[in-house]
Amino acid sequence: MRPTNASTSCARTSRSDYPSSSSELVVFTPRTLAVPAAAATLDAVPQIFQRSTNTLSRLSIFGALFAFAGALWGLAVVNRSGYATQQGVAREQPIQFSHKHHAGELGIDCRYCHTQVESAAYAGIPPTATCMNCHSQIWSDSPTLEPVRASWRAGTPLHWIKVHDLPDFVYFNHGIHVQKGVACETCHGRVDRMNQVWQETSLQMEWCLGCHRDPGPNVRPREHVFDFGWTPPGAAHAGGVAAAVAHDVQPRTDCTTCHR
Repeated sequence: MRPTNASTSCARTSRSDYPSSSSELVVFTPRTLAVPAAAATLDAVPQIFQRSTNTLSRLSIFGALFAFAGALWGLAVVNRSGYATQQGVAREQPIQFSHKHHAGELGIDCRYCHTQVESAAYAGIPPTATCMNCHSQIWSDSPTLEPVRASWRAGTPLHWIKVHDLPDFVYFNHGIHVQKGVACETCHGRVDRMNQVWQETSLQMEWCLGCHRDPGPNVRPREHVFDFGWTPPGAAHAGGVAAAVAHDVQPRTDCTTCHR
């Protein structure tokens, strides 16, 4: 019989210790082997990293995750802000044209200038001749309107600055929205109160989809589409739903509706 532990050995003091007969019990005395000097020096190796390194590592990992999440949140906030969408930014035009004065105070119908809004995808910008219908008689000598008169004499159009400017990959049709009872102020706001027109809504895809999924609050009878400040009798949502049913409003939400 041999010991299985490598750190012990069988030792007896002399050959006389062996038993004289097979009936005697052999007793093994364990003896610890000497540890090499090189192995003993391992305990003397200095500790490179402090115990606090574990805590710092955990804080670094979680801090990086929170910083990444915060960056995503910040990008989402900037993407929805007026800085990115241009919402609420008034555009200075080549002529000091006031929608508040013309549409609000004088009550000129939107269709007098935007003649294609009921039938075409593009609402249309009035030519200089439309302006001169009135201003050849009214304020005909005003210095403010000299660019209009110069455009009329030269036969060149005025270069208006587009306010509600959708990306080129987005298709929008004014005519179908007007025919289905979507009012001008739903997208453009109370233009009759604006001296300089600004973009009232974000015009982002989520805003458009919100209306397409629930058009009821934004639909009214066709005869009131161009009436600013119109309110339906009774519950607004119920009236919109009734108008949506009457106009057979079934807006689509698939990608090809707007991205063609």
